[in-house]
Amino acid sequence: MSNEQRAASTAAAEPGIAEIADQLRSSLRGEVIDRGHPGYDEARAVWNGLIDRRPALVARCSGTADVVDAVQVARKHRPVVSIRGGGHQVAGSAVCDDGLVIDLSRMKGVHVDPAARTARAQAGVTWGELDRETQLFGLATPGGEISVTGIAGLTLGGGLGLVMRAFGLSCDTLRSLEIVTADGTVRTADRDQEPDLFWAARGGGRGIGVVTSLEFGLHPLGPEVATALMLHPYERAEAVLRAWRDATDATPETVTPEILLWSVPPDPAIPQELHGSSVVFTAAVYAGPPGAEATAALAPQRELGPPLIDMSATVPYVALQSANDGLFPDGDRYFMKSLFLDELTDEAIRTIVDWDSRRPTPESLTVVRTLGGAVARVGPDDSAFAHRSARYNVSFDSGWQDPALDEAAIGWSRSAWDALKPFSTGGTYVNFAGLGEDAQELRDAVFGSHEERLDRIRAAYDPEGLFAPAARRP
Repeated sequence: MSNEQRAASTAAAEPGIAEIADQLRSSLRGEVIDRGHPGYDEARAVWNGLIDRRPALVARCSGTADVVDAVQVARKHRPVVSIRGGGHQVAGSAVCDDGLVIDLSRMKGVHVDPAARTARAQAGVTWGELDRETQLFGLATPGGEISVTGIAGLTLGGGLGLVMRAFGLSCDTLRSLEIVTADGTVRTADRDQEPDLFWAARGGGRGIGVVTSLEFGLHPLGPEVATALMLHPYERAEAVLRAWRDATDATPETVTPEILLWSVPPDPAIPQELHGSSVVFTAAVYAGPPGAEATAALAPQRELGPPLIDMSATVPYVALQSANDGLFPDGDRYFMKSLFLDELTDEAIRTIVDWDSRRPTPESLTVVRTLGGAVARVGPDDSAFAHRSARYNVSFDSGWQDPALDEAAIGWSRSAWDALKPFSTGGTYVNFAGLGEDAQELRDAVFGSHEERLDRIRAAYDPEGLFAPAARRP
């Protein structure tokens, strides 16, 4: 179908959208995709197959100038707007029904300054793409746990990761960002320029503008790192969790431990007779050079009782960051909910194991992550991330393929979350915040005491609510 035919098709069905499409096509260098475009279904699809939204238009931006034009057109016509970066989008807010998606996924530029130990990356970059460039110089910034996660969304939500106790959250190494606000202005935000925007961007999630690039500080790390990875029998889950908790209390900040209750994937490195069976994985990364010091720091994580398998090794950092990519395939269905905890009591551990034993599918899992260290050293009000003092994050992550399992899978995550909530701070992580939850309850749990300041900042930079979800528009 030609551009003229697509335009005619759109005009016949959606006269207002046709005018928006015409204006975007007249100004953008990137592609404008409507419902008649042969690539429409691909353009609207996200990693989470549970999300099936049908935007009217996707503006696939080639650079900041395209973003400015898209924002100005949206400001004039006021469609529902969503912003898409380069990665997962568990809850699906990157795409909207019947509105305009400002899509940055093709904006992939990365520049590393090894002397200054900084990297500037456009908002469509994934962590794997950023790591590939920074590791040329033996440098890294703390990212997520899967390499196809987008740098923008993870950072805006805070950014839990595999080396956060040593280097902080992803947002903690953010030096500056370029952002297009609702008036179409391109702004640089850092500690001195637009400090309110910079504060909000570090953990405040979406809704403050369209972030087009981010500058991170880098740390010496890699190209190889030492890891501890153990598989323990599931029948010892409570005992392993208690031992892991006690060992983690004495673990140096150079180590970021986590524990996963899961089913063994079909990994050729694991004996076939274990594939599909429930086990306890304990994992930790040493954020420094491999060697005797790393071995000593990781030793407590390898002494939690007799394991089924010890898979500890020294591996390339880029391999570590991408090791789990294939276990969360694009297009499967996902639902995640999390809680922050100050303590991991014996009763909380029993609750976690009890609900994990009811997992609806082998792909579903429970993850306990440790915070503290560099995360806790940032002042509680120095960024929008509201959970600095928490020591743990527990996430109940459902994964499945068959739509007939939707109710059971989502119900398990929600019920497990409800059961653990009495042991928690009440806070939740915006990047694992579920889907279809009560909007106000979710905001309270994610932003806590920072909610009022975030609302003031959003109102100052977006007084007409251009980037607000449809339900919260003025």
